[in-house]
Amino acid sequence: MAASLTSALPAWAASADASLPDKVRAANDRFRNVETAIKEGYSPIPCTSGIEGGAMGVHYVNPTLIGDETIDIAKPEAVMYEPGADGKMRLVAVEYITTKGPANLGGQLFSFTNSPNRYGLPAFYELHVWAWKPNPKGAFADMNPNVSCEHAHEMAN
Repeated sequence: MAASLTSALPAWAASADASLPDKVRAANDRFRNVETAIKEGYSPIPCTSGIEGGAMGVHYVNPTLIGDETIDIAKPEAVMYEPGADGKMRLVAVEYITTKGPANLGGQLFSFTNSPNRYGLPAFYELHVWAWKPNPKGAFADMNPNVSCEHAHEMAN
């Protein structure tokens, strides 16, 4: 059986007029403050850049959520930030991850990543949602040409 968003949604999420990125933004806006992600059990992994330019940013990943196999719009498995020159982390997107699939969220199909992969995970399905920073490649593309890891080195200092 496919993993999907099947639980009852709050009124804001069930609105026929709201797009999936709008629903994701409303459900996860609390993560604008990276400290909220940390308090909820997320930890950073290095900034991810694309070989053709652009980036995903720094993923704050919650391993408990990855392991639970549940897709919940308000509990993404990863929260993505772009490091700024000022040292601040700016929320740009979230990522939903499951090993059960094919998976979808609000009718949007997840992408499949086979194993072995660079993350050391078993084969999985993932969906990026660029809800805070527009992506010219689309709201569900992996890389965003308007995101950079240029200032990620400041995190290590």
